[in-house]
Amino acid sequence: YKGEGIVSGSLEKVWECLKPVPNGLRVKWDNNVKKFELLEQITEDISICRTVTPSAAMGIIAPRDFVDVILVKQYEDGTISSNATNVSHPSCPPQSGYVRGFNHPCGCICVPISGEPNKTQVFSFFQTDLGGLLPRSVVDSFFPSSMSEFYGNLAKAVKSLKDF
Repeated sequence: YKGEGIVSGSLEKVWECLKPVPNGLRVKWDNNVKKFELLEQITEDISICRTVTPSAAMGIIAPRDFVDVILVKQYEDGTISSNATNVSHPSCPPQSGYVRGFNHPCGCICVPISGEPNKTQVFSFFQTDLGGLLPRSVVDSFFPSSMSEFYGNLAKAVKSLKDF
């Protein structure tokens, strides 16, 4: 799945809402992120993290957890990307109460819009295997509405930030 939208807010504010860090803003506004844990900091830009999601689709989709290696990169034009893919980590085996999901290469890209410092173009790419025994129809019906909700909630979160 690919999403694309223009968010009213500076790149810095948008990134503040999206950046994949423990105790970050993402767990406050993104309904699909219940918990975000740092398992290992490899370098300044590369980390291994566990993301926990709540149950979804009126409980049809059980809580999931995902373990990913994440690369955050900033480019000369100001663009910031967060790129992730599934990885195993010895400190985080599958846990009771969660279905282990797998992210194929995915991420978010925040691109400054030339001449519009208070607007940011956001691209999101997801190719997720939710794991478990979910019918394909349930998965297919969940992701489009989930992505639409993601952009709406991101816009609200950015708007609620004070200037910094």
